[in-house]
Amino acid sequence: MASVIVVGAGIWGSSLALRLAESGRRVTLVEQHRPGHVRQSSSGETRLLRCAHGADEWYSRLAWQARDEWRRLGERAGEPLYLESGLLWFAGTPGGWEQASAGTLKNLGIPCEVLDPADGARFFPDYRGDDLSFLLWEPHAGVIRARRATEVTARLAEDAGVRLVTGRATPVTGEEGAYLPAVEVDGETLTADQVVWACGAWLPALFDVPITVTKQDTLHFAVPPAWSVPETPAWVDHGAAAYGHGDVDGVGMKATSDAEGGPYEPEHGSRTVDPSSVDLARGYLRRRFPSLAAAPLVFTQVCQYALTPDAEWVVAEASPGVWLLGGDSGHGFKHAPAFAAYVAGVLDGAYPPEPRFGLHPRTPARGLRTSGEAR
Repeated sequence: MASVIVVGAGIWGSSLALRLAESGRRVTLVEQHRPGHVRQSSSGETRLLRCAHGADEWYSRLAWQARDEWRRLGERAGEPLYLESGLLWFAGTPGGWEQASAGTLKNLGIPCEVLDPADGARFFPDYRGDDLSFLLWEPHAGVIRARRATEVTARLAEDAGVRLVTGRATPVTGEEGAYLPAVEVDGETLTADQVVWACGAWLPALFDVPITVTKQDTLHFAVPPAWSVPETPAWVDHGAAAYGHGDVDGVGMKATSDAEGGPYEPEHGSRTVDPSSVDLARGYLRRRFPSLAAAPLVFTQVCQYALTPDAEWVVAEASPGVWLLGGDSGHGFKHAPAFAAYVAGVLDGAYPPEPRFGLHPRTPARGLRTSGEAR
C-alpha cells in the first residue's frame, strides 16, 4: 500500500488526506496545533463559494464540481456545511471582469443571470445601486461554514484511517541538499513514498515559493434577522475589493475588504484588527446598504492570505516524491474537495500539474480574485 504524509490539516491538507485514504493510500496527516485552529489560513468562520473567475474556465469548472462535493460532505457529516444563498456581483462598469465572468459561466452551462442594478432591491432589505452598471446573479453560489468544514473534513479523514500526528514539521534533506520524502516532527523522522506540504501561510518560511503572506481583517456586524443566510445572498463588489454575506449562525453580517493587507507572520502576528479596516467596511456599508452604516461590530478575526502574484496556485514537485501545495488564499477554500481529487490524480501520475501551477516567476494579475484593486 502506497504511503503519503500530508503536512497541514487546513482544508486543502485535510481534503487531500481524506481523498487519498478513501482511495487506498496509507496516510499520515501532520498538524502543529489542531484542525480548525484560529491561526490557520482556513480558520475564518465562513468562505464564499462562487464560480465566477473572469475569463478563466479552469477554476470556474472546478468550483462547480466542488459545489456538489460540499453538499455530499454535509450529508455525510449530518450537518449543512454549504448554504446555497446565491451571490450577487456588483458591476461598476460595463464590459469588465463581471461581463467576462458571465460569458464564461454561460459557456460552461453554469447558471447565471445579468440583471439591472435596480433588481438588487429584490434581494436585500436595504440596498443602493445607483452607482452600478449591472448585477451578475449566481443562484447556486453561497457560503461555506469554513472552520466547521475544516474540522469535519479532518474528522472524516481520521474515520477513513488517516493517522493524525500533532507537532511542528520541518523538511528533511539529503547529502546533496535535495528534499527527501520525509518529515521531522518534534525530533522524530517520518518517512513515506510521498510527502505533500500543504501548510498554507507557513509554506514560504520552509520553501522557496512565490508566495507572500498578508494580514486580512475580517469583520462581522450585528443586523436584523431579515439579513440572515440563506434568505440574504452573498455579494461581491470586485471593483471596490469588498465582499460579504448575511448573518450565519449568529456571528453577524460579514462585510470586509478583499484587498491584501500588509506583510504578516502567521504564528506570532497580532490578531487585533486595524481601526482602518473597520472604517473601510463602514464606508462601504454606508454606500451600498445605508441602514447598516452604524450597525454594531460584533465579531472580528484576523486571518491571513498566502498569495502568489497572479493568484494562481502552487502545485509543484520540489524534488522526487516531495510536493508543494500553496497560494490558496483567498479563493482556494471553496475548491478544496474537488481540488483534492485533482491533486490525487497528480500524485498517482495520471497527469502532470497544470503548467500555471509551477515554481516559475509570476506576473502580477487580479483576474482570479474577488478583489479588483490592491489596498
